[in-house]
Amino acid sequence: MYVSIVLFTADLRLHDHPPLRAALDGAREVVPLFVHDRGVTDAGFAAPNRLAFLADCLRDLDAGLRERGGRLVLRSGDVVTEVCRVAAEAEADEVHLAADVSAYAQARERRLRRALEADGRRLHVHDTVTCAVAPGTVTPAASDHFAVFTPYFRTWSAQGLRGVLRAPRSVRVPEGIASEGLPSRTALPGVSRGLAAGGETEGRVRLAAWLRTDVAAYADRHDDLAGDATSRLSPHLHFGTLSPVELVHRARGKGGPGTEAFVRQLAWRDFHRQVLAARPAAAGADYRTRHDRWRSLETAREDVEAWREGRTGYPVVDAAMRQLRHEGWMHNRGRLLTASFLTKTLYVDWRVGARYFLELLVDGDVADNQLNWQWVAGTGTDTRPHRVLNPVTQGKRYDPDGTYVRRWVEELRGVEGRAVHEPWKLRDPERAVAGAYPDPIIELADGLARFKRARGRD
Repeated sequence: MYVSIVLFTADLRLHDHPPLRAALDGAREVVPLFVHDRGVTDAGFAAPNRLAFLADCLRDLDAGLRERGGRLVLRSGDVVTEVCRVAAEAEADEVHLAADVSAYAQARERRLRRALEADGRRLHVHDTVTCAVAPGTVTPAASDHFAVFTPYFRTWSAQGLRGVLRAPRSVRVPEGIASEGLPSRTALPGVSRGLAAGGETEGRVRLAAWLRTDVAAYADRHDDLAGDATSRLSPHLHFGTLSPVELVHRARGKGGPGTEAFVRQLAWRDFHRQVLAARPAAAGADYRTRHDRWRSLETAREDVEAWREGRTGYPVVDAAMRQLRHEGWMHNRGRLLTASFLTKTLYVDWRVGARYFLELLVDGDVADNQLNWQWVAGTGTDTRPHRVLNPVTQGKRYDPDGTYVRRWVEELRGVEGRAVHEPWKLRDPERAVAGAYPDPIIELADGLARFKRARGRD
């Protein structure tokens, strides 16, 4: 009988948690540990919205552990230093940790393993905690990863998933292990006013409601901007308050085209993880270079500011950017449109947009965010890298009566119907209704021509 540590990272739950289950098997006591990682803060990834959601998650995790006789131990600083310190205090023999894919996470794991082994302790790393199919599990014949989603999805779909683990009934924590106090979102400045609540309890309630009422229509409605018919589970997947393995099992158990489309999105998430695991540099460098000569920030400064503030003059783009600022979240179709507008219509480096999204997105994830931005910019895995999304056409297609635009662009709430997507065409009396809404910062034809020249396709 021995003492184990479970180091929680992006897996802040009790249900379907392989590291926790493994730590409890045979151990006399277990230390559930979370370390506020100084390295994450120093790298600029500790954004207010994610810190607020994290605070909710930690408080909920602690409450769940206390219901089972345990508690969460919180520390701050260098993860390796703090884990080794807690291990010494608890006289722990081993540490259990979920695998992760970023270069930073992999380096942290290597450092932790060396430090623990130097003290005579073991590190156990568990796959399929933050993904359904672990990176490297499925690979094509001539590569270490899939570079195209469709063949990956076929192989991914054929994989058998592990079973879902029940939450533990009891957790015994050693006495005398000091802990910092639990954080609270109310003490954090700069949090989006409409930010959703975090925590496993909230995530499981949302999942149950989604599977019960909305997932059946997902295949038909997932691009409906005004209908808001997506699951909104991405923050819970990012923080691991929900298990992707459990989501796939439960969705497949429902059956139907809606759940098939939803599972496909979960596979996209795993796809990006296996790309980043194999090519960590893709977090900041082109996966497939197009030799772009992006506009300098000095030249594009005013355009970038207009894009950030939601005043480009293209209503669906501005609506999505204002939703991002208010909620710390954006509809997936909005993400595609805003990213295409920045990288292809304005011809601004995708890293500028990816960095801004990470400042606000509660689900801001290195793999999904960076590789989705690259997909849209044409430097990633998209098989049609030069496609450009027209915001007017897209707005009319995915927000046909303008409800989404009017919801987020206050200046246009008096403009009725599809006309809201082209306010510059309104007659004078109608134009006056639009008030201070700006004219377009660029003609779409001019942006398209510049992009084609830059890519050598004119």
